[in-house]
Amino acid sequence: MPAPGPDEVLRLAVDARCAHGEGVVWDQDRQQVLWVDIDGARLWLHRPGDGHTRSWALPERAGCIGLGEDGSLLLALAKGLYRADLDGAGQELPLRHLEAVELEQAHTKVNDGRADRHGNFVFGTMNEHPERAPTGAFYQYSAAHGLRRLPLPGVAIPNSICFSSDGLTMYWCDSLDARILCGDYDPANAQVRAVRCFARIEDDANASPDGSCIDADGYLWNAQWGAARVVRYRPDGTVDRIVSLPVPQPSCCALGGPALDTLYVITSPQGLEPAARAAAPESGGLYALQVPGCRGLAESRVALP
Repeated sequence: MPAPGPDEVLRLAVDARCAHGEGVVWDQDRQQVLWVDIDGARLWLHRPGDGHTRSWALPERAGCIGLGEDGSLLLALAKGLYRADLDGAGQELPLRHLEAVELEQAHTKVNDGRADRHGNFVFGTMNEHPERAPTGAFYQYSAAHGLRRLPLPGVAIPNSICFSSDGLTMYWCDSLDARILCGDYDPANAQVRAVRCFARIEDDANASPDGSCIDADGYLWNAQWGAARVVRYRPDGTVDRIVSLPVPQPSCCALGGPALDTLYVITSPQGLEPAARAAAPESGGLYALQVPGCRGLAESRVALP
C-alpha cells in the first residue's frame, strides 16, 4: 500500500470528546457537518464557516443520520427511526417517531446507514451480544413503503453503507470481516443482487472496515477502525491513497466543505485501554483535511413524511 504523505495528517476541527463518535454527514445546503455520539446519546452539528458548534441530547443511543429533502433530519436511534427538525430546535431537539426497528430483538440496535440516490434510507442493525452472532439485518426505509428488509445475509456489525453516483451499486461490510462488499442495487424493489467482494483489507490484522463514502470519481473512502487511517480505494478495489490520523479509531468519513474537497473524519475512544486513551486524548473528536484533486458528491436526501 502507498505510505501516507507527510502532509496527510488531519487537523482537529472539533474537540468533541465523544464517547463513540459515528455517522458523519455533510449538509451542502446549510454548509454544516453533522454526526452522532452513539454511547453519549447526542447529535452534533458544526458549521466550519463561522465555527458554530452545538449538540443535543437524544432519548436513546444513536446510530446514523440521513438528510431530509425538506431540510429536516432522519435520525436512526437504537430501536427506531425519527424525524428531527433543526429549525425548531432549542435546548431540546423536536423528534417525531417514524418506525420501530427490531423491538423483538433484545441484543440488536441500529448501526450504520446512509441515504441512497433515490430518496430512501438504507441501514443495518448490529448484534451487541458478546458472542457477535450475525443476527443483524439490512433495511431500506421509505415514506412510501416503510421498512423493507434487504435480501442480504445476516451481519454482526454492519458498516460502510454507501452508493455509487448512479445509485445502482450498494457497498457495505461486516466489520468483523476484513472485506468491503458490493452488489447491484434495485431501489424500487428493495433488492440487492450479484454480491461480490469490492476490496480486501489484508495488510494489517488490526484494521477493521468502518464507515465509508463515495466521491465524484467513484472512489470509495473507508475509515479503518484500529488502524488510525482512512483509505481511498479506486473503483476496481485497489488502494489509491492512505490518510493517517493521530488517533487509532476513525469510525466514519464524509467529503464536505464549499467545494466538497474537505475530508471529515469522526473518531471514537470506545474500548481503548487506559494507556491508549491517554496517548490519544483527542479520540472522539472530528478531524478535517483538505484533499485537493478530490471532490465529494453532495449527500443524497431522504423523502420524509
